[in-house]
Amino acid sequence: MKNKVQLITYVDRLGKSDIKGLDLLLKNQFKDLFGGVHMLPFYYPIDGEDAGFDPIDHKQIDERLGSWADVKELSASVDVMADLIVNHMSAKSPEFQDFLKKGDDSEFAELFLTFDTVFPNGATEKDLIEIYRPRPGYPFTKVKFDNGQERLIWTTFTTNQIDIDVHSKKGIDYLESILVEFQKSGVNMIRLDAAGYAIKKAGTSSFMIEETFAFIDELTTKAKKMGIAVLVEIHSFYKTQIEIAKKVDFVYDFALPVLVLDTLFNASAENLKNWLNVSPRNAITVLDTHDGIGIVDVASENGEKGLIDDATLNAIVERMHENSGNTSRKATGAAASNLDLYQVNSTYFEALGKDENAYLAARAIQFFVPGIPQVYYVGLFAGENDMDLLAKTNVGRDINRHYYSQDEINEYVETSFFAKFKQLIILRNTHPSFNGEFILKESSNSILNIRWENDRQWSELYLDLKSIHLKITYSNRDKTDSLY
Repeated sequence: MKNKVQLITYVDRLGKSDIKGLDLLLKNQFKDLFGGVHMLPFYYPIDGEDAGFDPIDHKQIDERLGSWADVKELSASVDVMADLIVNHMSAKSPEFQDFLKKGDDSEFAELFLTFDTVFPNGATEKDLIEIYRPRPGYPFTKVKFDNGQERLIWTTFTTNQIDIDVHSKKGIDYLESILVEFQKSGVNMIRLDAAGYAIKKAGTSSFMIEETFAFIDELTTKAKKMGIAVLVEIHSFYKTQIEIAKKVDFVYDFALPVLVLDTLFNASAENLKNWLNVSPRNAITVLDTHDGIGIVDVASENGEKGLIDDATLNAIVERMHENSGNTSRKATGAAASNLDLYQVNSTYFEALGKDENAYLAARAIQFFVPGIPQVYYVGLFAGENDMDLLAKTNVGRDINRHYYSQDEINEYVETSFFAKFKQLIILRNTHPSFNGEFILKESSNSILNIRWENDRQWSELYLDLKSIHLKITYSNRDKTDSLY
């Protein structure tokens, strides 16, 4: 994976309607901005209950977006990342429909997790309470089979996302077949979606247990033999994230988004600096994604202190809501359907009160901390909360999933803000210092000073948090240049 800024986007929400259009956009208006693109689920169908994360057919590209040949063509110019949805498939899939029709006589019966698969001798109250689920209620859905029998099916997320048994022969073959399709089509990196929930075991939380690490390791080994790198997507306590990072190619730095907000809101980099002293270096850094802004990643757990104390964290969440004019409240918690408990649903620009100066500073921090930066398409446009889409779908995360028209893109790329943002992206992509040594310089907590050095080449960020005054300098042959 190139050490350059990556784009994460839905194919059909960025002006163009298909993969070929995205390819053209990256080669023209976004030329030189991205070393790779993470295309969010482009499988059939893209407009399911969870925006493609509930595929009926994981190996079929939604024909509205194009074909595997189009993915192959795109991979000729940029790295391509795709989601391997390891935990579940759609209730509308042919495999599950066959299971409903034939029950245990179905050839796919072993593919799906039922209550009694995990609890063959029944479950105690303690067993059920220990199960970790990021949403209200228990991860089971009562399903009626064609013969009239009713059974409990394991559904970690929604009733349309049926959990699969990844250790069954059918489960193993299913995931391997997707990897083969990816390899043939030029996908050179995968994100293991919801991997932390893939293994269920009686008497445990069924989240990031020992067997989960083993499963991730096995799948990563298979992928790497095929020339595919692996990014693991886990929202969890920060110490868990550090341990996960030791065992995989890449992890997300999900702690960074709230730590940057803390830094800017409270004019203190103390918590951020503490994290940068221990944070994984094999990270994909983000400020925003297609999901909400994660809170659990910096919070305390079971009485153990998090990266930000609980009182300060609560104040940050409240500030985010206030900055958005309280629009984020309408999309967070119990206010809208299909929501995670540990996230605030808002664009990052709105969370910063639509302050362009603070937003540019936030992106500069992201680009200067260790890791490969990934920019979400709404974040690329400094997007605002899409209340119309939220009202239409009543899905909280849709507040941050705007459909941009080509006219909106044409207008935005001419703005002075985009010109500054573009300069920052290009510096991060091209300056050799970012392939060198990361140095967190000593300073007061009201100052954030980060430097990169690679032989005689260097770049430096200096941010006065009291005034949000940003200064970026860098070597240019034998002289010093300034970006801002």
